[in-house]
Amino acid sequence: MTTIDLNADLGEGFGRWQLTDDEQLLSVVTSANVACGFHAGDAATMRRVCELAAARGVRIGAQVSYRDLAGFGRRAMDVPSAELTAEVAYQIGALEVFARAAGARVSYVKPHGALYNRVVHDEEQAAAVVDGVLLADASLPVLGLPGSRLLEAAGKAGLEGVTEAFADRAYTEGGMLVPRGQEGAVVTDPEAVVARSLGLARDRVITTRSGARIEVEARSLCLHGDTPGAVELARRVRERLETSGVRVEAFV
Repeated sequence: MTTIDLNADLGEGFGRWQLTDDEQLLSVVTSANVACGFHAGDAATMRRVCELAAARGVRIGAQVSYRDLAGFGRRAMDVPSAELTAEVAYQIGALEVFARAAGARVSYVKPHGALYNRVVHDEEQAAAVVDGVLLADASLPVLGLPGSRLLEAAGKAGLEGVTEAFADRAYTEGGMLVPRGQEGAVVTDPEAVVARSLGLARDRVITTRSGARIEVEARSLCLHGDTPGAVELARRVRERLETSGVRVEAFV
């Protein structure tokens, strides 16, 4: 039977401001990418999401980012390697405190936003992220785009690299994500997202922005928590996968 993990970005609030419906999404996904305070999230939010995830058996992942609360971690930044390594380890360590207090642990690491996009092609920044993971916990898998410098660096360092795909993002013919600033970068039609999810999970293919079909090998499927109607969309995706014979379970 085909198996796929469903991950979502959660805990993306700060203080009184809340962006994601964490409690409802945690009833659908199998892995939670928890914001660690650099692009979103704060101590109270991290603790709450870890408690909710642990209670539901959802795996907790550290979603590490450039230090950019104002830009939600989606602005390009140039951070020296040593500084980035320390900041990645710092974020993982902060989340681990709350995960362990909830009776769980951090199970994997995934970069967010501009950092995620940067380590697709930037070998130096990818190595810095991997060094941060090694500094925090050398047993942690790293979630990233197939063919990225990040997963290449993780493999060289002896870390498990886990490939992921995005049903609600447009792809180029080279298997990369279309930048968010470009028209059509985000797929908003719910039925299209559901169909693309099934295609990725069952057939390992997706249609690019130009209409070409390409192979995308992924063990995890990302559902963005900040998409309008994210909870209902996530439920529809999971239901379609399971009724089509795809088993939905965490990759770790």
